[in-house]
Amino acid sequence: MKSDHPKAIYPGTFDPVTNGHIDLIHRALEIFDKVIIAVANENAGKKPLFSVAERVRFLKQATRPLGDRVQVEGFSGLVVDFARRKKVRVMIRGVRMISDFEYEFQMALTNRKLAGDIETLFLMPHESHVYISSRLIKEIALLDGDISSFVPDFVLRAVRKKMHHP
Repeated sequence: MKSDHPKAIYPGTFDPVTNGHIDLIHRALEIFDKVIIAVANENAGKKPLFSVAERVRFLKQATRPLGDRVQVEGFSGLVVDFARRKKVRVMIRGVRMISDFEYEFQMALTNRKLAGDIETLFLMPHESHVYISSRLIKEIALLDGDISSFVPDFVLRAVRKKMHHP
């Protein structure tokens, strides 16, 4: 099934990219011809573990098998402004549980007020990824926990190196 909107934007911090993020990208490609992954350069209240260049590189590596249907770019400022520059009218957001929905709903309504021409589409990841968050993965890694089932192998190695674990 394809929509009347051939492209969508999937914005986020992706610090680091998880298997849940990758799952949502696959789901979005079932609906849209192309997905632009918009990697936020900064995010109020979040101090990223990885630079925007590293996060863009991780996402490009994770989505390489999907070919040119996925484009990865860093951006600064409002995501709705980035979407307009890219001539995209649909924004993908992942919702894992009720606690996500409250925040995401508030953000979607704010974005609608800022840019009524851009619609937010909520997607749910597969049940096996529903509890995964980048924040939780970083906390587990910081405590020497095993995050290998939550992230691609190359991200696992990068997290371990960044946190100085063998």
